[in-house]
Amino acid sequence: MLSQKLQAEVLKIAHEHYQLTPQDVELEATRDLVHGDYTTNAALRVASKWGVPPRQAAGVLLEQLRLSKLVNTLCGKVEVAGPGFINFWLKPELLVTRLGELTNTKDRAVLRGQRVLVDYSSPNIAKPMHIGHIRSTIIGQALVNLYQALGAKVTGINHLGDWGTQFGKLIAAYKLWGNRAAVHKHPIQEMLRLYVKFHEVLKTKPELAKEGQLEFRKLEQGDRQSRSLWNWFKRESLREFGALYKRLGVKFTYITGESFYEPMLRGAVADLVKRKLAVKNADGSIVVHLEAEGLPPCLIQKSDGGSLYVTRDLATMRYRLQRFKPHKILYVVANQQALHFEQLFAVVRRAGYSSRAELDHIKFGLVLGEDGLKLATREGRIIKLEDVLAEAVIRARKIVDSKNSKLSSRDKARVAEAVGVGAVKYNDLSQNRQSDIAFNWDKMLSLEGNSAPYLQYTYVRLKSILRKAGEPTQARSSKSAAGELLYSITERDLTLLRMLSRYPDAIGRAAKENGPHLLAGYLYELANSTNSYYQDSPVLTAGVILRPFRLHVVSTAAAVLKEGLGILGIATVEKM
Repeated sequence: MLSQKLQAEVLKIAHEHYQLTPQDVELEATRDLVHGDYTTNAALRVASKWGVPPRQAAGVLLEQLRLSKLVNTLCGKVEVAGPGFINFWLKPELLVTRLGELTNTKDRAVLRGQRVLVDYSSPNIAKPMHIGHIRSTIIGQALVNLYQALGAKVTGINHLGDWGTQFGKLIAAYKLWGNRAAVHKHPIQEMLRLYVKFHEVLKTKPELAKEGQLEFRKLEQGDRQSRSLWNWFKRESLREFGALYKRLGVKFTYITGESFYEPMLRGAVADLVKRKLAVKNADGSIVVHLEAEGLPPCLIQKSDGGSLYVTRDLATMRYRLQRFKPHKILYVVANQQALHFEQLFAVVRRAGYSSRAELDHIKFGLVLGEDGLKLATREGRIIKLEDVLAEAVIRARKIVDSKNSKLSSRDKARVAEAVGVGAVKYNDLSQNRQSDIAFNWDKMLSLEGNSAPYLQYTYVRLKSILRKAGEPTQARSSKSAAGELLYSITERDLTLLRMLSRYPDAIGRAAKENGPHLLAGYLYELANSTNSYYQDSPVLTAGVILRPFRLHVVSTAAAVLKEGLGILGIATVEKM
């Protein structure tokens, strides 16, 4: 990408004069176009590292940058600003020539050759997916799409919760109160009812806990009836999950549960004990001491030989590192699991399993109930994801009916689906993933302001302009035509060109920070700029020089909005 070329030039000069390293030099898009297209804090890093006054260091770097052939080719102006920032303005002719390259996937494939594994969604089987599951699911898919957009080979894995004592409880509940016909008719709902009832009865009959433990032990030992019930629960769960994933546009490379790794647990623990990385306590439990890492001891096996979440995740990690040999593994899991992953990563690194892989816990906040409390399956306090999407589409359909009654019933249904589901997804993805989100119907399903429908509608308006033009959108490319064009374009033209030029960097920054909200924020700014542009700058009625150019700009803006929303997993429509 162009920004990487410019950053490499800044680094070369900063290293020659002040021995700065790649970690010292950052070049990023400016927050405000008034201050140029890119800015670097290299001079401030010089000041921090060597005690040189920042503006003095900036002056030295600026002098050398102005002598650079690359900088002179790309930039029309380079200036020092504020305490020592160096700002760069791209040449107008470069902005014009790059217009057709902004959605060129080869140009931005800066992660080609990188293998990235993303662990996301991961619901428990035998329970309905609720609104709390949406964050891991759609944030994870957006990250998969972001890394793919940058050329990485991405493996997306849905790590199902299909093992543990909760399934012993469910089997026990089914044997006590279950009805096969009821499960056949409404599988997930009936399984949830049984699970909730188990915990309700447990409050007055604590001895019931032993029944659950016994049933899980039988499941672990391969009891035929227990395994049959467990497989049945799993099949029914995956069927329902599959329908929701399809509706959300979510696709996995592999769907595997904790049970897949169950045969590997003993080997994972034995390896750490054999290498004296884990020790056995007097009660028979096994721990890895992590005081050197500033963490509490990590229990990897209970005194009765039972496994824990960390045991299963440790075996999973060993398998994935050996099987996929990734450069990066992302675990898209809620904030409250931070300690779990700190301990897991510390054990894996100490064992030497991840000598080359970067391990990242992609934290996100909870979706809370309207009362501000965590949604809990045990008490039945859930809002089913299926119901949220259905309600969103119903609300979107009412708006479509009122805005465009001429659409066919089939088109209205298709538009309502894209708008409703898109609104729910964008409401989440447009916010910083680490913040908690309180569930609120009006906010969740808002179809105005900074929302997916606003971006979708902007795309529809741009496509309408192009349909009315009814002609190719490529501007003339001769030297004389280029000269005339640069003389004719206005400041508004340049402002939108500069905003469009930021698209590849917006994708790169969103992936670098694992923050889909950064791409969403860019698309919202682009939509605002584009709406202002076509309202204030004639497109269809522009002169012979500007008309094809502005149509090309409109076409590119539409393509960027469509692709950018697609990376976020949000569909666009041609009419609304």
